[in-house]
Amino acid sequence: MSFWDTITGNDLTREWKAFEVRAQALPAEHRAAWDQITAGLFRYGDFTGRNLMPILDAALGLLEEAVADGQSVQEVLGDDIPGFCAALAGGEGARTYRDRWREQLNRTVARKLSRLGG
Repeated sequence: MSFWDTITGNDLTREWKAFEVRAQALPAEHRAAWDQITAGLFRYGDFTGRNLMPILDAALGLLEEAVADGQSVQEVLGDDIPGFCAALAGGEGARTYRDRWREQLNRTVARKLSRLGG
């Protein structure tokens, strides 16, 4: 990986495209689960692209193994894909983008109020 690729994120784009090629090879049920997993994990704000890629790779690998073993999505992930994503992200209570924005807004309001009161 070159310095330029690291700075621009080109390496992440290539890796994401490789994930999409792998995901296209999955049966429809497993592909739908992959789409739900990616949507579920992007909610969590404590991930950078570099932190998220190994987690996505492992999740996609799990789906690929399930297909190879003839298992359904429910056998592997259960019925709670958002719960699966929360577990991958660090369990219930993992911070989402909404949590980070709320904290930032609260800090900004507190700072502005302290200027007015002091």
